[in-house]
Amino acid sequence: MRLLTALFLAAALSAPAAASSAPTVTIQDDAFSPSTLTIAAGQTVTFVNRDDDAHTVTATNGSFDSKGLDTHDTWRHRFDIAGTYAYFCQLHPFMKGTIVVKAATP
Repeated sequence: MRLLTALFLAAALSAPAAASSAPTVTIQDDAFSPSTLTIAAGQTVTFVNRDDDAHTVTATNGSFDSKGLDTHDTWRHRFDIAGTYAYFCQLHPFMKGTIVVKAATP
């Protein structure tokens, strides 16, 4: 039994570190956090509603719209083209955020 435990611990300790987490925007206290997020082209951003109210993630240029996100809902959007994407909540227009997408490096 000790040998099995020792082997298990050795395997766990030698496992590679987990990859960095995917870009995430949290919706809480009627705000997007972070309010500005910079990513590389081709990355997917996860938006998580941790607020008590429903919210949307809607691009000001109309390029994306999450529709309504209830409490604990998530929505993902992949940003393939470099640029700056301003967005807001249609239900609470004072809530604003920005995704800055940098060109992917070769």
